[in-house]
Amino acid sequence: MVLLTKGFEVEMYTGTAAGDVVGLSHRIVRDLPGFMLEPDQRNVEYATEPLTGYDDLLCALVHPRCQLRRYLKTLGDYTLIPGSALALEHDTARFLRSDPDNPYHARIEAQHGTRVVTSSIHINFGIAEAEDIIKACRLLRLEAPVVLALSASSPFFNGEVSGAHSTRWLRFPRTPEQVPLFLSHAHYIDWVEEQLQLGTMFNVRHLWSSVRPNGADRPYRINRAELRIADLIASPPVLLGITALVETRLLALLAGEIPDPLAGAFTPAELVEMADRNERAAAADGLDARLIDWQTGRESSVREWTERWLVQAAPVAAERGFERYLPAVESVLAYGSEADRWLAAYRAGVSIRTILQQAARRLEAEEAELRARLCVGAPLPC
Repeated sequence: MVLLTKGFEVEMYTGTAAGDVVGLSHRIVRDLPGFMLEPDQRNVEYATEPLTGYDDLLCALVHPRCQLRRYLKTLGDYTLIPGSALALEHDTARFLRSDPDNPYHARIEAQHGTRVVTSSIHINFGIAEAEDIIKACRLLRLEAPVVLALSASSPFFNGEVSGAHSTRWLRFPRTPEQVPLFLSHAHYIDWVEEQLQLGTMFNVRHLWSSVRPNGADRPYRINRAELRIADLIASPPVLLGITALVETRLLALLAGEIPDPLAGAFTPAELVEMADRNERAAAADGLDARLIDWQTGRESSVREWTERWLVQAAPVAAERGFERYLPAVESVLAYGSEADRWLAAYRAGVSIRTILQQAARRLEAEEAELRARLCVGAPLPC
């Protein structure tokens, strides 16, 4: 019953109970172990250790957030703000550097500006063999738009309805602008080395696409496939449900039950064009987006894709003991993504500020309920 290891990189906004984002990351990282700076002060990051079990992952997601919330209360009436873009009227043109002496951050500010001031979830799947990691990245690149639609949580920007479900992904600078579908580990190494020589990448971390191979000494030694496309999935159960669904796809790929995209009818260039088109569609229309299937070339909605995946995932998840996490994905289909729910509230006359305030309170209450449940028999250090 082998499972992949999973680890999360969680970026979140900090701010007031009124919903205003406030830059506190430089203070958080100084005083609270385990948190990392993003280039702008307005969001902060923590990462979980690679784990296989979903119950363990749930604890790993909740622990740091408990500690962060306690710390924020020592600074004032601060909380965590859901969403993946600066939803209220903020200074969206001014960069608030978290580390003025960091040359990488200087490059990011100069080249990309506040387009990077977003929050998101990166999901890392540990895989032993380098060529399998590259193959997994090919599949993830083509199916990532489904994850983006399920996770969409940025329909507002600068005090207005943006017209998209994931404003973050439409604004975020994919770097370099053109990223191929990697044919092998050697192809990935050669391509990264070329980008570094050309200056399109500042360093090996400066590959910001929907998916990338990852490892401590990338591109040469890699140990995981990193799915970077998701908006912030603030709810831990929903995050784990989406992760479980994706893991079943990767397990099927590695078992030969899903073909390598390179073995299909489309060329690598056609597959890249298809993936990029699908990403734009998912960012714009969320669960209602119609995506081109990389296996057949036919269009179907995100809802149809997800329902099909859930049927295929059920026996795999039951055999491996994580089936109870999949209903969270079913609830997204039934009640909408966070972007869907926020837009429905806005159309019903609720202000953007009130929507954010309510979402922040719901998230805090959900975390408190999870903390109480997880603490039974295994107290959390928070």
